Amino acid sequence: MIVRFNLATEPLETHRRFFVFSWLVGALAAFACLALSYHVYEVRKTEAAFRVQQEKNDREIERLNGQRQELDAFFSRRENAELNDRAAFVNSIIDARSFNWTRMFVDLEKVLPNGVRVMDIEPSQVNGQAAVKLTVGAVSEEAKMEFLKALEDSDVFSHLELTSVRSPVQESSGDKVVLELTVIYSRA
Repeated sequence: MIVRFNLATEPLETHRRFFVFSWLVGALAAFACLALSYHVYEVRKTEAAFRVQQEKNDREIERLNGQRQELDAFFSRRENAELNDRAAFVNSIIDARSFNWTRMFVDLEKVLPNGVRVMDIEPSQVNGQAAVKLTVGAVSEEAKMEFLKALEDSDVFSHLELTSVRSPVQESSGDKVVLELTVIYSRA
């Protein structure tokens, strides 16, 4: 028969729990280290590709700037500047001829109220838009205000600029007020 006696003053402690948690923390730290290392590797790889693309773009920008300088030098020559002026003149003539003046007059007729008549109209082409200088006569202040409001509310007439309001030169026309104004006509 074997009898066991423990002569120690304190019982034997096992450190198994400490070793398990230490191993678990070490494994998590190793996994985190591997994940961060992979992340750093991917970021550096992406930055390298970005740097290569940036250098390629910089070279392309330098090449295009060189071409632009060559073209600026070419077009600034006297004979080419004259040709450019002639082309601009021809384009302005084409723009003026292609503008639908009939449609503009129809739109003007739609905003013209009773008691207002057009005495003089002077259309011109300005930067691809029609600037129309109008002289209109109104039989009353109400008709004048109604016409101005109709122009302001119109979708096709804008930039209303009233240049003068005066009494008519001839009283036989029946007009009480004569307006001179400028509007921009733009049909979308």
